Amino acid sequence: MTFGSSASPIDFEEVVQGLTREGYAVVDHFLDANEVAGCRSEAFHLSELQAFRPAGVGHGTDYQRAKDVRSDLIHWVDNQSSGPATVLYLERLQNLVTYLNRTCFLGIRDAEIHYALYQPGSFYKRHLDVFRDGSARKLSVICYLNDQWRPGDGGELMIYLPNDDGTEAARQIEPLAGRLVCFESTRLEHEVLPTHRSRLSLTGWLKDEKQFF
Repeated sequence: MTFGSSASPIDFEEVVQGLTREGYAVVDHFLDANEVAGCRSEAFHLSELQAFRPAGVGHGTDYQRAKDVRSDLIHWVDNQSSGPATVLYLERLQNLVTYLNRTCFLGIRDAEIHYALYQPGSFYKRHLDVFRDGSARKLSVICYLNDQWRPGDGGELMIYLPNDDGTEAARQIEPLAGRLVCFESTRLEHEVLPTHRSRLSLTGWLKDEKQFF
């Protein structure tokens, strides 16, 4: 089944199959080249307006900025205050959620989405996308917006997959333009390797509380 107006039809079943088999899925061309360019333009405009802020770790009383853990800049987005390209992405993501809820019974009802900008030298050390006092985040989703990314540019996503025997396997994923990565927030640790050029994505979490967007 496919949704959206992307030049390459999006098979949401790829996400279901990947999550079922390994706990993560990679779908190329979730956004086409024009849609990526639109999101990049809106993000860079926000950057010119100094709308990005240093990211932190934890939340509530546990929130802190920890440059030794992560050094990216972020800007939160939503349907009401974002530009048309960003809104298109949010709508396509909502279509994916509808499909996941219908096929996997995940009960996702909310999302937290932000632009994430990694400047040269930035990174995010190995971590799990859950807070100590909550488990609302079910799936982590990342859509990359990097034009002409090449081997050696850095900034790869490393996902660590636990094996039944206590060992683990690592999967390295390049941040290619239009690529969507989706994985289980509560189970898979991951990190962003140091980047050697500016690295941009739409990143966030699908949650089982509140109302979607």
